[in-house]
Amino acid sequence: MVTTAVVAGVKVDTRHWIGGQRVASATTFADVSPLDGTVIADIARGGQAEIDAAVAAAKAAFVTWSRTAPAERAAVLHRIADGVEARLEDLAQVETMDNGSLLRSHRRGVMPRVAMNFRFFADHLLTLSHDDFDTRGHRNHITWDPAGVTAVITPWNAPLMLATWRIAPALAAGNTVVAKPPEWAPLTASLLADIATEAGLPAGVFNVVQGLGTEAGAPLTAHPDVRRISFTGSVPTARKVGEAAASNITPVSFELGGKSPLVIFDDADLDLAVDIAVEQFDNSGQVCLAAVRILVQDGIAEEFQRRFLAKAAHVVQGDSRDESTGIGPLVSKTHLDRVDGFVQRAKSDGVTVLLGGEPNHELNLATGGFFYLPTVFADVDPTMEIVCHEVFGPVLTLQTFTTEADGVAMANDTEYGLAATIVTGSQDRAERVSSLVSAGTVWINCFFVRDLSAPFGGNGRSGIGREGGTWSFDFYCDVKNSVFAPKGWSAHG
Repeated sequence: MVTTAVVAGVKVDTRHWIGGQRVASATTFADVSPLDGTVIADIARGGQAEIDAAVAAAKAAFVTWSRTAPAERAAVLHRIADGVEARLEDLAQVETMDNGSLLRSHRRGVMPRVAMNFRFFADHLLTLSHDDFDTRGHRNHITWDPAGVTAVITPWNAPLMLATWRIAPALAAGNTVVAKPPEWAPLTASLLADIATEAGLPAGVFNVVQGLGTEAGAPLTAHPDVRRISFTGSVPTARKVGEAAASNITPVSFELGGKSPLVIFDDADLDLAVDIAVEQFDNSGQVCLAAVRILVQDGIAEEFQRRFLAKAAHVVQGDSRDESTGIGPLVSKTHLDRVDGFVQRAKSDGVTVLLGGEPNHELNLATGGFFYLPTVFADVDPTMEIVCHEVFGPVLTLQTFTTEADGVAMANDTEYGLAATIVTGSQDRAERVSSLVSAGTVWINCFFVRDLSAPFGGNGRSGIGREGGTWSFDFYCDVKNSVFAPKGWSAHG
């Protein structure tokens, strides 16, 4: 059985990583590149047996790792960050082939953020504290104690960055981890296992089990020895994860879908508004935070639409490895068909197609890839599927509103609440509207500015909980209060 693949010139082990060893499975699944539709690797296909072995290895390793001094754990995480930086080009090349995202984005933003995830939480661990306080002469002392084995299940749109956003704080907290990477883009998780091992992370502290959601993800989330579950993905899958976690009373952190608004007021800088709107096509719209519902005050709607469409029409779609490319492919043929289903149903509902509205047939025929034209719809009804449900592709809707109150109401007219973006020239309006919009993150006159110390998460169907900074440690730890009496101590200590 073949146990390695060479992807973009990089050797990747396609077996699981369990207890410090590579482990094969009896069967494999095909990993297909969205750039050209070719199979780039055959991946070990794990299930209950591999999950049981990985959780057992993580549980055993927890005994020592949880008692390792914070400074020593932090040092290991910094060495992992060093390893990520040393192999940044390998990671970027492999992930571009694996999920189709732009190579330049991986080089300049995504993979540096992976290293930053480890460095930030390593440093934050060493500052984690709460002042002691007094209760009737008794001293209260707060600590963050490691919780146990952590399951990390992440999606394919930014596989390594989103995984390490959870893996890093879990490891820093003293937990051990079993990661289930996405079946559509699993390769960089395997490279991370190599990097972590070279950095001196003890065997069993970090484990990777590859496989399908129903075969590997389901037994992982239902495992009685898993003490934390961090899941990023769809609402339907989150329901299943939540049901499994509930049977073991396992705490969960969910980052789910979004249908975020971009609210543009008539006092906005139109050039800025257009730039932010076009940015929503980033990663072919496969971004949970994307402001896919563009809401424009009617006094500027016509001029905004003209400028926006002109700029969007000139975004280059093509090979993600080319520096001139602005939009790459969707992750798979299955996902392309799903996105196209939304689009064709919207067209049947009577929307106006301002841009795109179909797969990029010419490019797909030439390359074998899964490209979808950037698409913009107008004349949409707020009850339409295309407005209410997450498409997760390069598909935006354009609506207008009259008053500020109308804009706020339309922004909040969704079951989701992950993010919102506001463009206005008035600071008073910015403060007022941001306080009224229901979202975990609100950007004003900017987009996608993230600080790892800030809380991140969603309202409504966009998720449960907040991560980032101390909020991450609050989740990955058991927070303890020890109350000391003012007297009664032995003189002998």
